[in-house]
Amino acid sequence: MFTEAAVLFEINKTLEIVQLEIPKLKRGQVLVEISYSGACGTQLGEVTGKRGEDRFLPHCLGHEGVGTVLELGQDVKKVSIGDKVVLSWIKGSGIDAGGTVYSSKSLKINSGPVTTFQKHSVVSENRLTLLPGNISEEFGVMLGCSAPTGMGAVKNILMPLPGSSAIIFGGGAVGLSSCLSFKELGLEDIIVVDPVKERQNLAINAGATKVLSSVNSEEIINQVNQILPNGVDYAVESVGKPEIIPLCMSLLKRQGGKLVVIGNSTAGTTFELKPEEFNLGKSILGCWGGNSNPDKDFIEFSNTLNNSKLFLSKLISNTYNLDSINEALDDLSNGLIGRPLIKM
Repeated sequence: MFTEAAVLFEINKTLEIVQLEIPKLKRGQVLVEISYSGACGTQLGEVTGKRGEDRFLPHCLGHEGVGTVLELGQDVKKVSIGDKVVLSWIKGSGIDAGGTVYSSKSLKINSGPVTTFQKHSVVSENRLTLLPGNISEEFGVMLGCSAPTGMGAVKNILMPLPGSSAIIFGGGAVGLSSCLSFKELGLEDIIVVDPVKERQNLAINAGATKVLSSVNSEEIINQVNQILPNGVDYAVESVGKPEIIPLCMSLLKRQGGKLVVIGNSTAGTTFELKPEEFNLGKSILGCWGGNSNPDKDFIEFSNTLNNSKLFLSKLISNTYNLDSINEALDDLSNGLIGRPLIKM
């Protein structure tokens, strides 16, 4: 069996659409026909080399999608043929079968445990979750990455109190997923910082009570202090710029302010922070996919998404086909869209 895939052959080059031969499934692997794939900053970082040395070129890309199960490898019990499933980089239950290697003419094309920039994909069982029945395939793509990361950062890591305040740096799909959860949990003040007008509008639709467009730290501090003179209870960094981390810490409320760092910074970058910030009772928390458990959390997250259909229709406003994958990545990189949807 053959399929088409967008493959990265060289850093800082456009992806190439090639024909792949599907290998025989190994134990714990599942063949999925992809319906839709999303794309995020992780793929942009891979293409541009910002994630560091890439030892696996050439390789497939994409780590969030929705599809239909076509074939099962040995010992797979979590899904059945014909099931609609969410594909995610976040590990759930099931066999961790690792990656696979496709053939393309005389080349070997590497692939991780889950890839989605292709029409068919061999996926590890533990990267699949049944698509909840209350959400469409198009919106279900959000469950593969941005929703569990952004919502999980709020619900599983920050665990905010109703009536408190939050600031989110970054109005992309991940940051705005955090915004949805803050709104759902009853926060009184939700500030989103993003210089792109389209994302500011999306933030309002996601529940932000205030949007800030400045990229100047001093201006942001002055604006936030006018809104919340005693500081912010919670902060989310979803941009991937190390210099924002100290800024977030300076905005936090003393004795209990919490920052969660989500964004993927360029490999090797660092930031400086005064130790006194910790002496003031503030904390920085890490995040791995929102510390989400797909088998448990995806149903809850789908309920939140299902209650936000107007916002989602604006966030996922552009649909691309596989041949237009490079256009989708360019539009995402330039802030022209909230989240691209690639229809296979």
